[in-house]
Amino acid sequence: MCFLAPQAAYNAGYINTAIQMKRIEYPFTLNSIKDLKCGERIIVSGRVITARDRAHKYLFEGNKCPVELKDGAIYHCGPVVIQKDGKWVVRAAGPTTSMRQEPYTAKIIEQYHPRLIIGKGGMGEGTRKACIKYGCVYLQTVGGAASWIARNVEKVASVHLFKEFGYAEALWEFFVKDMEAIVAIDTRGRSIHKRIQLASKRRLNNLL
Repeated sequence: MCFLAPQAAYNAGYINTAIQMKRIEYPFTLNSIKDLKCGERIIVSGRVITARDRAHKYLFEGNKCPVELKDGAIYHCGPVVIQKDGKWVVRAAGPTTSMRQEPYTAKIIEQYHPRLIIGKGGMGEGTRKACIKYGCVYLQTVGGAASWIARNVEKVASVHLFKEFGYAEALWEFFVKDMEAIVAIDTRGRSIHKRIQLASKRRLNNLL
């Protein structure tokens, strides 16, 4: 499979395409993620929990999480899921914009200790600092390829808060295989987006 990464990150040399991609599998322990480096391309397999705006706000406000997140993965995704022959089938599973979850993410990392946050676009200083303090990484996967990513979902194990939040906002428990991603923030706090912002600012200053 070919992963479509942000062109700016490629152009700036922050993504290494020359080395073989690392594989990590659930449970995502601190030991399995601590050596991942910003800009590294990886392959994720195992248990992933989807969560969007309502779920993040729900957890942030102190409500009990109905599913275990420790050493797990939170995927910023509002999937399209249908029932076929009595089973859940995922038709689309693309990432949603992660920055919307920035107000909530640091507290969720502190309280629930997920090791992977997966989404689209950048995240802010709160998340970056929480990744350093509690041992977590933010992974970026490709936007605009929801049906392609859905093929990585091997199984829908369960769904939580479905009645309360509906299809897109519920917490879906997926088991994925060979889901590709880029390490956008590592456990040392190095950030692809921060590097690009600094490089862009330097270039702008030179132009001015």
